[in-house]
Amino acid sequence: MSLEEYFKCLSDRERAIFEGAISMGALFHQFTGTPVNKETLKSLKVAIEDSIKLQPSIEDVEVEINLEDEDGGFGYVSLEGKMLNVKIISRVRDVKAIIRMEYIDELNYPLIYVEDVKEG
Repeated sequence: MSLEEYFKCLSDRERAIFEGAISMGALFHQFTGTPVNKETLKSLKVAIEDSIKLQPSIEDVEVEINLEDEDGGFGYVSLEGKMLNVKIISRVRDVKAIIRMEYIDELNYPLIYVEDVKEG
């Protein structure tokens, strides 16, 4: 049985959104709580991007981590959703979905949402 058999009830558009969103959820729950400081920031960013790019249909991942206002008192802080600004681009055939996560001040929440879906 091919992988496509498991997704036959989804359009390419729905599958592209699914793949990007499931990867974003995994990213959030896997990496929040990770100890980080200014010295380890770059390696954590690269580790997050590289690991998520391994997921099915993920074309690109861009991670920004904002540590500007964070001071843990012990030389590091635990990564929180409010520190993350992430873009995941997933592709299924000719459909590309852009899934975002960013902290929205008005909501006081790191929101995951579909930024755009492009066909062609």
